[in-house]
Amino acid sequence: MATYPAIAATGLAVVGLLKDAAAGTEFADLRIDLLQAGDFQAGPPMPEGLSLYAYRVAVNGARRNLPPSVGPDGRRYRAPLPLDLHFLLSPWAKTAVRQLRIIGWAMRELQNVPVLPAGLLNHYGPEHDTFRPAEAVELFCESPTLQDMSYILEPIKSAQPLSVTYVARMVLIESAVPIEVGEPVQTRDFVYGREAEG
Repeated sequence: MATYPAIAATGLAVVGLLKDAAAGTEFADLRIDLLQAGDFQAGPPMPEGLSLYAYRVAVNGARRNLPPSVGPDGRRYRAPLPLDLHFLLSPWAKTAVRQLRIIGWAMRELQNVPVLPAGLLNHYGPEHDTFRPAEAVELFCESPTLQDMSYILEPIKSAQPLSVTYVARMVLIESAVPIEVGEPVQTRDFVYGREAEG
C-alpha cells in the first residue's frame, strides 16, 4: 500500500504523463499544471495550457472495510484507507478550436494509460517510494450529471472552463500503526474452592 503522499503523487503523475506525451507533438510547449481552487479566482489561470484540479477526495465506499495489511517484515498493520481522487481536467486557449484540440489530445493520451503503474506514480514526486512496486491506480473518465458538474465548478466559476472529470480509483493509504498481538496462551490456572456458607 502507498504512504500518505500518494494523493499528491497521483496528481503529479497525471500531469507528468501528459507532459511526457506532449514531447514531439504540436503540444510540446503546452503549459500543464496541477492547480487548486484559488488559482482560478482571478479568471483563467493561464492564456494557453491544460490544468488538473483535484476537486474531491473520498473514501471508496465499495471497499471501505479492508482487512489489516501485512508489512514486508511480516507484522500486521491497521487496515489501509481506500481513496478515490476526483480531478477536473480543463484546456485553456484563446480560440474554441484550440481548446478542443487540446482536450481531445489530452483525453486520448489518458485513455492510452488507464492504469497508472507504481513506476509512473513514483516518478514525478519528491519521494520515489510512495507506491510499492506491485501497486497501480486505475484512472478513468467519469460523466457527472449537469447538476453535479455545476457543484464541481462552483469554486472556480469565475473562470468557467471547458472541462472533463476523471477519477483515480483505489489509492490505498497504508497505516504505520501496527496491530499488537499478545503471546499465545500456553496454560490456564483454575482455582476451585468451596463457596462460603452464609
